[in-house]
Amino acid sequence: MFSNILIYFVVIPVLMLAGLAVCRNIKQIRAVAVTGSLALTALSIYLLVEYLALHAADPAAPMHFLGQWDWFKPLHIQLAVGVDGISVAMIILSSIILLTGSFASWKIDPMPKEFFLWLILLSVGVFGFFISIDLFTMFMFYEVALIPMYLLIGVWGSGNKNYSAMKLTLMLMGGSAFLMLGLIGIYYHSAENPADLTWNILKISENASISTGWQYFLFPMTFVGFGVLGAMFPFHTWSPDGHASAPTAVSMLHAGVLMKLGGYGCFRVAIYLMPQAANDLAWIFLILTGISVVYGAFSACVQTDLKYINAYSSVSHCGLVIFAILMLNTTAMTGAIMQMLSHGLMTALFFALIGMIYGRTHTRDITKMGGLMKIMPFLSVCYVIAGFASLGLPGLSGFVAEMTIFVGSFEHADMFHRVFTIVACCSIVITAVYILRVVGKLLLGPVQDEHHLALTDATWWERTATVTLIISVAAIGCFPNFFANLIRWTFTPEIFSVIGMN
Repeated sequence: MFSNILIYFVVIPVLMLAGLAVCRNIKQIRAVAVTGSLALTALSIYLLVEYLALHAADPAAPMHFLGQWDWFKPLHIQLAVGVDGISVAMIILSSIILLTGSFASWKIDPMPKEFFLWLILLSVGVFGFFISIDLFTMFMFYEVALIPMYLLIGVWGSGNKNYSAMKLTLMLMGGSAFLMLGLIGIYYHSAENPADLTWNILKISENASISTGWQYFLFPMTFVGFGVLGAMFPFHTWSPDGHASAPTAVSMLHAGVLMKLGGYGCFRVAIYLMPQAANDLAWIFLILTGISVVYGAFSACVQTDLKYINAYSSVSHCGLVIFAILMLNTTAMTGAIMQMLSHGLMTALFFALIGMIYGRTHTRDITKMGGLMKIMPFLSVCYVIAGFASLGLPGLSGFVAEMTIFVGSFEHADMFHRVFTIVACCSIVITAVYILRVVGKLLLGPVQDEHHLALTDATWWERTATVTLIISVAAIGCFPNFFANLIRWTFTPEIFSVIGMN
């Protein structure tokens, strides 16, 4: 088992939990969190290098680093792991955000040990989810990632944190109930012979044993189950409240990584295993995600709280992810995964900066702030860069991701898809409105509160977190071919021949 590199993406966080348990002071806690996060980041880069070598040697293989070990034989449950280009990209994203989130939580108070324990447990679920190809273990890690959110928001959050934590937990657990029923249904229709039933995604896809009738029943359950975490309309209402109340690192991980589990699951499970239902029912969910894209952008325009602005922006940008996945063609789906990477890094940068600004000004209300460019120029410039990435400035990740989505979506020749693509494109204009509005009110003009004149700029650990995220955002924008090719290798003609993907 331990000869497979993927296992260490779970082993290292578990060792971090053990290390944190024996820490005696804040310095030791920081050392464990940062060292473990650096190890995961280095391991993810090594995984990328090895994956590129394996793919060059065997480009036809659907996944690499495959491994499986029996866990509970009566129900055919295995610890089965494997990755393709999309999984590798998501693992790199997760490790970067965990690392920068650790620096952003340098001064977390109270109970720093307990905070990092729950934060690292959340990361165990995230990494385990992305490496799993067994539906049961994937669902188990999915739940491990969700459960810590209640305590992380309820204990270390701000504002109406108890309400937000409970609302988030209830809505996501409701989605999990739908998802669990869908996965059980997939298992019992995974093979013709009961003795051959399996939870393994690759085997289920090879068997193609789920009838069209059952696909129509199971596809909505799994798609909605994952879509709730992806903030799909009308199941998005937990997101703004949860983000607004969460501490900085939790907002970074939640919006940057956890919400990506929703889009990844919609692709990896619902569409991959039930392509006929996806082809026939996609139009229903296209309408819902189209509403998410425009509604989230408009809602961000009328907010004055920085976190609510970014939270509603996340509803819009994550809506674009599922919207593009439902287009069922290579270009749009490539854009969807690039948008997951772009939004993960970009929104983590936003939430990190908002937390740093709030920690100094003790307010998130943009009407009570102004002229911060004069007071904290480094943080202000970083906020402008994050804003430009969000509104799609060429050279940054948002531009290449959104352009790929809209070009791929417009490949459909029918009026329905093209009309909804045009509607989704309108979100770019709305995004520019609220981003430039915030930059104008927050950073420029006169200083609103004279007490803000005594504020300091970013510390070294804050600069480390923000610069790392900015470099990552710029890397995707400047080298889009590398990331696009990494993602496109997943879309083999055999996998998507049923839905006519091109």
